[in-house]
Amino acid sequence: MSHAEHSIAAADAVVPVFPDLRGKVAVVTGGSRGIGAATCLALARSGVRVAINGRDPHALQASVAAVNAAGGEAIAVAADCSQLSQVQAMQAEVERHFGAPDFVLAFAGGGTGRPVPVQDISEQDWRSSIDNNLTSTFFTVKCFLPGLLARGSGAILTMASAGARVASGAPAGYGAAKAGIVMLTRHLAQEVGPQGVRVNCISPSAVLTERTQTALTPERQARMLAGFPLGRLGTPDDVAAASLFLLSDASAWVTGVVFDIAGGRVMV
Repeated sequence: MSHAEHSIAAADAVVPVFPDLRGKVAVVTGGSRGIGAATCLALARSGVRVAINGRDPHALQASVAAVNAAGGEAIAVAADCSQLSQVQAMQAEVERHFGAPDFVLAFAGGGTGRPVPVQDISEQDWRSSIDNNLTSTFFTVKCFLPGLLARGSGAILTMASAGARVASGAPAGYGAAKAGIVMLTRHLAQEVGPQGVRVNCISPSAVLTERTQTALTPERQARMLAGFPLGRLGTPDDVAAASLFLLSDASAWVTGVVFDIAGGRVMV
């Protein structure tokens, strides 16, 4: 066992290791914080080399450092995924360093504040929700898909939300954008399945990332638990574990699904 393998094996990992992923390459957009960062670390522990994308250079370097400290291999690729030219530059950099990736995890996205009545949504907030979620996912897939098709194998994961699955407290623009990602995923899965590429969608509910733990007081978290049959909120590792399953050969006959990581809150 090499030093890198020993370091990864010795890590206190909650997420299972999938041996069939070893030696693969993944690009993870939105990989500098929260769910994305946890997934990058989990991928590295399964022997995947990771290109980590984000916009905050400090958070991005911290995510790369965490992977490297665990014995993995990662590079930082800064880009705003809502800008096609920046995603194209990211693609070129990733392929120059690692070659065409085996896995594309289009996780970049996020909300734009508290929900307001639809008639009060500003044009800027609406466009921001669509661009930062749906458009970012589309540009990422558009740029990296040709490499997967050329190989005739690989997998794509997109990121939706419970806000796309049920009407909830999420802003309407965010829910609409995430619902668009669900349909984009299904359309893409049908289109590229015959060419050996699988496409699935992860859809988390309330996950305790650094940001949400700051936003949700312990009292509010306690009140939310009634809506979750499993009796707890999610963690980034919950989503990372599901992501690795959908990339691995354990899900070799799975494509076009929306995987609700929601503690039972969403049952569709």
